[in-house]
Amino acid sequence: QVQLVESGGGSVQAGGSLRLSCAVSGRTFRSMGWFRQAPGKEREFVAAISWSGGSRSYVDSVKGRFTISRDNAKNTVYLQMNSLKSEDTAVYYCAVGVAGSWDYWGQGTQVTVSS
Repeated sequence: QVQLVESGGGSVQAGGSLRLSCAVSGRTFRSMGWFRQAPGKEREFVAAISWSGGSRSYVDSVKGRFTISRDNAKNTVYLQMNSLKSEDTAVYYCAVGVAGSWDYWGQGTQVTVSS
């Protein structure tokens, strides 16, 4: 059974940093990623990383501020978030997949950035 457990969310002032973690159990996945959903908005893609880490992608609004990484030995994906802005406030979800689709999702962790 595949399970994704996120941690690291919380409240921070604008300009601050947070690091999200998502530990995956049950099996390994080629792709790991992060999504977010702000109040009243649809869920949006934030970042993704390939198995080797050689391919990473980001939504334009976080480029230069967020960094996705993974530790395959721990089957864990991370999202380092720096220079946080109020518009980054959302519930953040990790997701994993194999071939072009996101097959499993975490329960979400709240990130609140106050200005």
